[in-house]
Amino acid sequence: MARKSKIQSDRPTLVDVAREAGVSAITVSRTIRSPEIVSERARRKVEEAIRKLGYTPDPAASALASRSTSTIGLLVPSLTNNVFADVLRGVYEGVEGTRFFVQIGNYRYSALSEEGLIRNFLSQRPAGLIVSSMDQTPAGRKLLEEAPCPVVQIMETSVDSVDMSVGFDQLEAVRAAARHVAECGYRRPGFLSARMDPRAQRRLAAFREVAAAHDMLDEARIITTPQPSSVGMGRHLLEQLLARAPETDAVICNNDDLAVGALMEAIRRNIAVPEQLGICSYNDIEMARHMVPALSAVATPRREIGRRAIAMLLAEIEAPGSVRERHIDLGYELVVRESTSSR
Repeated sequence: MARKSKIQSDRPTLVDVAREAGVSAITVSRTIRSPEIVSERARRKVEEAIRKLGYTPDPAASALASRSTSTIGLLVPSLTNNVFADVLRGVYEGVEGTRFFVQIGNYRYSALSEEGLIRNFLSQRPAGLIVSSMDQTPAGRKLLEEAPCPVVQIMETSVDSVDMSVGFDQLEAVRAAARHVAECGYRRPGFLSARMDPRAQRRLAAFREVAAAHDMLDEARIITTPQPSSVGMGRHLLEQLLARAPETDAVICNNDDLAVGALMEAIRRNIAVPEQLGICSYNDIEMARHMVPALSAVATPRREIGRRAIAMLLAEIEAPGSVRERHIDLGYELVVRESTSSR
């Protein structure tokens, strides 16, 4: 029996074929089951790798792989952040009435924790995965690339995603906010950001780009912290900004919590908004819309991202290769309210 197990373990696997062909395990699986939906170039690579390795599908594994499963894994960096609460709402609305249920993993903005969760989810053979990031560790990305199930990465959209993606252009959204501030006549803008995960760092880079182009970049007016975001943190960061650069006449905040906190600190200091200090927020959760003055913001389509992600995933689970538009950009909206005005 030991010899038999050794022989079986020496058989090339689907993952071995994917590695030899330089494609994902999903592509190999599709080439075997539905070659008509795979590009000719990819199909040839897979077929050559199969011949070279002498790969034959394991009937038992094929039966297991085709067995219907009801679990969809959803990986998010936070369960308390309102942004991801809206995404969850969209996902659950989309899965309601289907045979599937959602299992959530919270990796708390840690790429290593995310890698562990991906590994754990895949060991349970989910029907599909929704992942809230493009910033996996190399090992985490490899796990997703070799996943034997559909994968949708959300919040951003990129042709570099491992399978499918739905989101919006995070960098262009920040650029729009920075251009708006400049067009209003503010000349000494600052930027507030917390957590400083890779997505926050990309947003800051986009702000620097536009501020420099308008000759209004000053590193002294950029205040960041690795600490979690909160309303209290927004107050504290604006306090630091004004102590360092009291001439600041506008501030762009990386999210709504910080913007609400900045507005409260401005009111506490009797700083007139928007006359003395313009404030522009990011995401546009409900609280931002009901502040006095109401906050201008980049409105992001969180709930629709959740809906579209689960719709793409369900379609791909039921009919592999049926999703033709695999990278969806839902866009954003710059909503101008009372916290910014032309000067």
